[in-house]
Amino acid sequence: MNNKEEASVLNDLLHITNDRIEGFAKVEGKVWENYPDVKPEYAKLHSLSKVMKNELIDLIQEDGEEADDSSSVAGALHRTWIDIKNSFTLGNKEESTIENVIFGEKAAIEAYQNAIDSGKLTQNSLDIVSEHLKHIKDSYHQFSKMSEYKNK
Repeated sequence: MNNKEEASVLNDLLHITNDRIEGFAKVEGKVWENYPDVKPEYAKLHSLSKVMKNELIDLIQEDGEEADDSSSVAGALHRTWIDIKNSFTLGNKEESTIENVIFGEKAAIEAYQNAIDSGKLTQNSLDIVSEHLKHIKDSYHQFSKMSEYKNK
């Protein structure tokens, strides 16, 4: 296994994690009036994303490589699209925001699963990335429940 290959996969996950952190920051304030009971869970997810970011940086540096601590171009475009879409949304912007979070979490799940399946991660990285995937799936399910609850 090549350290550069592993670091490349981990840097991709770092970009996605940074996208999640920036995306979560956009959610704050838009949702809490309609979902006040979820705010503590959201704060936990947001905080956990920052821990995940630091763990990825540590793994990359353990490989002797440079961590690219930025968000992705795709993530930036997605957040811009959300802003544009929300500016034209006549209905409930909170519901639209939650749908966008669900979309982003689903994409993160796919990317993390692809990284796990790539065969380019050491066992230590695989263990940590698998734990991250579990947290992202939990987040996805949490926001999905919010969407389902609101649609009833």
